[in-house]
Amino acid sequence: MPRKSLNPTVMGKAYEFACVNALKELLENIRPIEIIKNSSLTVAQDRYNEIPKDEQDKMFKSAIAGIKTIMDMEPRIEEDGNDKLTISLQPDNVAVSGDVRDILIIRRSIEWEIGISVKHNHAALKHSRLSKKLDFGKEWFDINCSENYFYEIAPIFDNLMSMKKEQKQWSEVLNKSETIYIPILNAFMKELNSLYEKHKNLVAEKIVIYLIGSNGKDYYKMIHRNNNKIKVQPFNIYGTLNKRATNKEPGIKYKKIKFPTKIIDLSLKENSKTTVVLTMDNGWAITFRIHNAEKKIIPSLKFDIQLLGQPAELYYKEVDW
Repeated sequence: MPRKSLNPTVMGKAYEFACVNALKELLENIRPIEIIKNSSLTVAQDRYNEIPKDEQDKMFKSAIAGIKTIMDMEPRIEEDGNDKLTISLQPDNVAVSGDVRDILIIRRSIEWEIGISVKHNHAALKHSRLSKKLDFGKEWFDINCSENYFYEIAPIFDNLMSMKKEQKQWSEVLNKSETIYIPILNAFMKELNSLYEKHKNLVAEKIVIYLIGSNGKDYYKMIHRNNNKIKVQPFNIYGTLNKRATNKEPGIKYKKIKFPTKIIDLSLKENSKTTVVLTMDNGWAITFRIHNAEKKIIPSLKFDIQLLGQPAELYYKEVDW
């Protein structure tokens, strides 16, 4: 009998713990290590203990390969010294403020830290929602959406609310792309273009800040793949990553990323009824795929947001594990 697939949330939390273990394994003989024992660590350890031993082994090998790559980019992790290095898992609620870093690595003696966002087999930037009352302009740019936007989308979400009361499922909705997805996407594109026209000096840059989840902090993203590969990608927007240690340069060097300054195009993806493509200067292109995240109808929709194109400076390294 084939093994039941494991819950993605469980796997994600388990992978966080595997990364903490990898950091401990690689660094405990180099310098003093402190692992902060908090509720986030407890949850991650519990999820790790839930998964089969062979999955634990895969995660640990992957995490070792990823952390070694980051160490090659960040010599301050292991430079000579007796000062303590602190490893901490962040609580989930920090993501509300835009901080996507799951793991913090800190040397307080030199006022230095880096963060890692760990992903298990997915690379989505965000899973933002749209609804009758959610103001994506306020959330993304701190600029309120117009009354006209809410007027346009209200009948569609009211219809979804009626279907929810009737306990309908999405499989029962006929022509949902034409009656729900496309009208919502058209209203979204119209409003985003309107916000951009009024605030050109803000919107292009702020959309990247929101979507990559920087919240004023640079970080690394580690993406575990089931094909025995791990992708390590630094988001060095503010120039705080990849610093030399006292007596050592990074083994891998990369550049600071350039923000976009303008929107070039915003339109439906060719031959798609669910996906919008946002193209900006400096190499940025982002897709927004709208979908229903649940089988039962609820009066909101979710975006799966991914990088389609990226600046030449947005370095990444893929390694085997």
